[in-house]
Amino acid sequence: MAVGKYTRIDNRRSSASSYCSTVTIVVFVGLCLVGVWMMTSSSVVPVQNVDVPQENKNEVPEQVTKSNEGNTRQFEDNPGDLPEDATKGDSIVNTENNSNSQETQEEKPEENTEEKPVERTEEKPEEKPETNEDSKPEDGSNTEKGNGESKTEDEESKTNNEETKPDGGETKKDGGENGSDGQGDSEEGSGEKKSESKGEQKSDSKESEKESENSGEAKDGEKVNGQIEEKVEQNDNKESYENSGEKKENGQPKNQSSNEVFPSGAQSEIMNETTTQNGAWPTQATESKNEKEAQTPSTQQTGYSWKVCNVTAGSDYIPCLDNLQAIKSLRSTKHYEHRERHCPQEAPTCLVSLPQGYKRSIEWPKSREKIWYYNVPHTKLAEVKGHQNWVKVSGEYLTFPGGGTQFKHGALHYIEFIQDAVPDIAWGKRSRVILDVGCGVASFGGFLFDKDVLAMSFAPKDEHEAQVQFALERGIPAISAVMGTKRLPFPGRVFDVVHCARCRVPWHIEGGKLLLELNRVLRPGGFFVWSATPVYQKNAEDAGIWSAMKELTKAMCWETISISKDTVNGVGVAVYRKPTSNECFEKRSQSDPPICSESDDPSAAWNVPLQACMHKVPVGESERGSQWPEQWPARLEKPPYWLLSSQVGVYGKAAPDDFAADYEHWKRVVTKSYLNGMGINWSNVRNVMDMRAVYGGFAAALKDLKVWVMNVVSVDSPDTLPIIYERGLFGMYHDWCESFNTYPRSYDLLHADHLFSKVKKRCNLVAVVVEVDRILRPEGKLIVRDDVETINELEKMVKSMHWEVRLTYSKNNEGLLCVQKSIWRPEESETITYAIA
Repeated sequence: MAVGKYTRIDNRRSSASSYCSTVTIVVFVGLCLVGVWMMTSSSVVPVQNVDVPQENKNEVPEQVTKSNEGNTRQFEDNPGDLPEDATKGDSIVNTENNSNSQETQEEKPEENTEEKPVERTEEKPEEKPETNEDSKPEDGSNTEKGNGESKTEDEESKTNNEETKPDGGETKKDGGENGSDGQGDSEEGSGEKKSESKGEQKSDSKESEKESENSGEAKDGEKVNGQIEEKVEQNDNKESYENSGEKKENGQPKNQSSNEVFPSGAQSEIMNETTTQNGAWPTQATESKNEKEAQTPSTQQTGYSWKVCNVTAGSDYIPCLDNLQAIKSLRSTKHYEHRERHCPQEAPTCLVSLPQGYKRSIEWPKSREKIWYYNVPHTKLAEVKGHQNWVKVSGEYLTFPGGGTQFKHGALHYIEFIQDAVPDIAWGKRSRVILDVGCGVASFGGFLFDKDVLAMSFAPKDEHEAQVQFALERGIPAISAVMGTKRLPFPGRVFDVVHCARCRVPWHIEGGKLLLELNRVLRPGGFFVWSATPVYQKNAEDAGIWSAMKELTKAMCWETISISKDTVNGVGVAVYRKPTSNECFEKRSQSDPPICSESDDPSAAWNVPLQACMHKVPVGESERGSQWPEQWPARLEKPPYWLLSSQVGVYGKAAPDDFAADYEHWKRVVTKSYLNGMGINWSNVRNVMDMRAVYGGFAAALKDLKVWVMNVVSVDSPDTLPIIYERGLFGMYHDWCESFNTYPRSYDLLHADHLFSKVKKRCNLVAVVVEVDRILRPEGKLIVRDDVETINELEKMVKSMHWEVRLTYSKNNEGLLCVQKSIWRPEESETITYAIA
């Protein structure tokens, strides 16, 4: 170096010396450049793509620390509750003079990937994609929403990324890439070397970004902690947003590939290695992995081949009630065995057809009076029962005057008549949840809503064509069921009132077995309201039935409260009350009907045969059924008196605390997320099902809306259904490996909280999703909360059925998915032989 300097000063050295000095300088500079290039290459993080301005890079750790101190909420503690700051206003950061450097700089591991959702076609939800104040899209613009506004998430996204740093975070990746260790090390080197070789990093960064696209290290479907994705599938560009809200790089969407979630063990170590590789040469593992993933999407996109069910029932197909092969093989139908459930060994995986001319259902409360004829195109009931004001055909509508066999002049008058006859019934206060047996088109239950009463109505799928389907299309709760040889799918001692208006059930035969089933489900002190011809007609047959009923109810210790005549409708009503103690049983001269054995659980109801026996009335202060619940609506929010602190709840807390925490959780989720953040027009929602209810908190949180919720407790879940009834809500037991006892297109919204991940362990998940498609109305919504792996699987499946993905969200391996069913049906059909007459 010294020789070189003096040569330049005096110019008297020989040309040979000058030549040697020049060569020495060139070689030295070249070695320096190579060294710098190698050092900077090792610090590049190829999978990160969010830009960070150079002048802000030293501020990031401090910002992350601050946000982490103020943001401690975890997704597990608040599953599905979108972050509170997801609705924060726009924050202008990264000014225009930084935009050029942003286009070429790499993302730091602390920074969160920014979401760019597709524009919504409905009203704008309040949840917005989470972004980082220090990041912008590659083109230098803010993330765009449907209204042109942009949203940034300061604290939440920074906190999430700090949580991500040690373990790779909860990132939804198609290849399952988890390069947390390498990224953490690279960040340290990158922070030290960036300012030294900015120019080299720019070119190398772009090269690495391209490499990461090809190697599948930043795949479509990637979701960082707290990331929200709102989507509407739209023509040509919808593919680029499937399973992701990622930005485009250089105007091109990221590669599409399969969705796998965080492989473990040796496979995870391989991924760590490939994420930290140096230079532009991928490893053989990465090249092979990339090729396999490139071949996978075409297979997965055609992995679901849907067909329409070719069955005799057509668009009204209920698999467990239309198993004609099983019905034909029955030895007897004396006890209505042919109306009971006969589920096929394997649930169908074909889709039920739509009636020709189907339209979106009419909104409540107009639907109580009329429905579209083509949605339930059946006229037989109008011909048979039109004179009783059940249903009439009126042009393109089916109209419901509100009458019934026992209340031709309207259900509302009939309801008032019962209240006047038995003031203690106190509709909507003391009596909140009732069971309506043989409901017809459920006008009785439909008008009880005016009294703040919930009626669980049921009737068989019989010659009274589509009566339950009419009820559901009207927006009135109902299921297809029959009082036959098995217990009803309800717990014991839960209904405040049981009602039968000409329900055609022979209560008095076979030792009163069917009436004893009502005794099982009726709450001690509850009422049985019986409106039938034996009450007020004196012909021989009716007189004989009345005499048998008097004897039976006396033997059951039921007290006759009232026998009244409705002069307007010309009918009589008898009202009985179930005893609240066991004194009468002990004083009976004969034990007939007998008392059930102590081992007989009155709440065991799934496929349990009926028995002609009575269960003792609970009398202990802490026993369920020994006291009447709080009046409505106080009973909704107050833990039942029989939930004890010594009991452990479903979520691990003391039972009363568990109940309260569950309610608070769902109030928060519904208020902050479901009502405003899903793009759901709740005025179009009437019939709702919680497919995996626990304490009924979701239904309770919807109490102020004009909806009703069918709370389903899975047969393999803790039996919390009595708690749901105690708080003035209703529901039933069910096994989701089988079809539900409802008609197709019954519900406007289905909610499934960690159902599918549990069900798929023992059922065919495709069949369960097909059942969801069957009972959900076109344009109906499905909200799923589950682990990310299950969410990915469901998302692919519903997309293959042309459903519209409205919103996805993931954090800490927990996901939220909101999708809308389409009206699409496949062209091909599949004949279900056991359902063909």
